[in-house]
Amino acid sequence: MTNSVNKRVVVTGLGAVTPIGNTLSEFWDGLMSGRNGVAPITLFDASRHDCRFAAEVKGFDPHQYMDRKEAKRMDRFCQLAIAASKQALADAEFTINDLNAEQVGVLIGTGIGGLKVLEDQQEVNLTKGPDRCSPFMIPMMIANMAAGLTAIQIGAKGPNSCSVTACAAGSNAIGDAFQWVRRGYAQAMICGGTEAAVTSLAVAGFAACKALSLRNGDPAHASRPFDKDRDGFVLGEGAGILLLEEMEHALARGAKIYAEIVGYGVTCDAYHITSQTPGGKDAARAMQLCLKDGGLTPDQVDYVNAHGTSTPVNDPNETMAIKTALGDRAHQILVSSTKSMTGHLLGGSGGIEAVATVMAIKHDRVPPTINLVEPDPECDLDYVANQSRDHIVNVALSNSFGFGGHNVTLAFKKFVP
Repeated sequence: MTNSVNKRVVVTGLGAVTPIGNTLSEFWDGLMSGRNGVAPITLFDASRHDCRFAAEVKGFDPHQYMDRKEAKRMDRFCQLAIAASKQALADAEFTINDLNAEQVGVLIGTGIGGLKVLEDQQEVNLTKGPDRCSPFMIPMMIANMAAGLTAIQIGAKGPNSCSVTACAAGSNAIGDAFQWVRRGYAQAMICGGTEAAVTSLAVAGFAACKALSLRNGDPAHASRPFDKDRDGFVLGEGAGILLLEEMEHALARGAKIYAEIVGYGVTCDAYHITSQTPGGKDAARAMQLCLKDGGLTPDQVDYVNAHGTSTPVNDPNETMAIKTALGDRAHQILVSSTKSMTGHLLGGSGGIEAVATVMAIKHDRVPPTINLVEPDPECDLDYVANQSRDHIVNVALSNSFGFGGHNVTLAFKKFVP
């Protein structure tokens, strides 16, 4: 059932499995301390690659969240999503049962899906023959299975879908889930992003298109958004999940509330397969639409969690987009890129960055942009260089931009009943 009056939607649970911590508390502590998740690649032999480092999830044990048989039949991107989703439900003290299962949905984005399974099974196909390929290859590989398997694991029978919009996928998932709850299609949504693409083929492909940093001699300083010496992004993996809940439902059950989600802006550059519109004008439009959707003005914005990839093109374009969208306010707010610590999780980035944004509102503390030594002259905002900062955050935006011209901005604010 839908209602013509939009419902208010709040964040009541958070989950995170990231290169700087495998729980929400570890992730937040890592952000606040400026922990660096970038190191030489261990998930495969990268000795022949131009780029030999990444931001891997470390010490993750899927068997903490599912049995061994189940874990064996899913790709790592699904394992990470299920782990973060179960964390979010536990954090919210939210129980799914026969009475509410049909009102709880799942929407989890990913940019690539089960690439490791595809790589492994192609090797089997070529060396052992097609009849030796796994019968689980397709359901392990396809992108929607993070959402599908999460629903199976937690028993959610409401709306279920997957956004596949490259590096905007996690934010699209959160924004679409927000729409579903506020229009009455669900009482609660598990949503966010996941990715596990630190694989030989992915690293080769991103390096071939000149997107990756090649700072092999100093990987700890390779992800350096807004710095004049940046040379590309660092590939990361992980999952970030939010539990969005209709406000009245959350209040009725006495839930703790981290923040309220109030705005969602979506645009397309319609310009180039990988590059943004010069000057970031369509990214700015996403921010403006998000503010309008949330009934916000630029003067109310306190913090922007930037897409901030550490690529030569993105960072000045995003800086210009922020200045275009927020005007004079842009120089008074704090902007930071948590990718400086986590690397770029592709479709998972919007998930963990939304978690970081909500936590900044909850704790009135902004994560830093580490490795920012000398800002690019074109990047002239306050990027919270190298150390987290206490700052009242009543309203915050989170930006995500993806190959194909996808631009997404989410708006969160402090919850006031």
